[in-house]
Amino acid sequence: MDYIIKEELPSFDLFAALHEASGLIKNKKGNYTKEQLYTAAQNSWYCYSIYNGEQLIAFGRMISDGVYQALICDVMVDPGYQGKGLGKGIIEGLLQKCQETGIQSIQLFSAKGKKQFYQKLGFQEREADAPGMSILI
Repeated sequence: MDYIIKEELPSFDLFAALHEASGLIKNKKGNYTKEQLYTAAQNSWYCYSIYNGEQLIAFGRMISDGVYQALICDVMVDPGYQGKGLGKGIIEGLLQKCQETGIQSIQLFSAKGKKQFYQKLGFQEREADAPGMSILI
């Protein structure tokens, strides 16, 4: 099947529908509206979307300083299309953008249960003596 790849943020309606269908919205810490999550996506450095016709079926985005660091966020695939390599395609598209711009340090936040998926793509956990941290305020 031929999919359409766009290096842009999809419309609000398509983004919100995929966010809901993928279950990613349930993994967010904090209480955010769909509109707020879309605004966050609008502020991304780079977006990568995969469509089947007019339907958004996979999406991922990065925030970055544009020089040496990037953070992958909101990787989501419609459940009806999971297991077809689209998540891998999203990650490859995001990493390709980093390679093109010389960014070498790429971090990510993942949903629960996705650790092995990212490890298969070459991501490693941070070392025990250099853990990532967060705070929810």
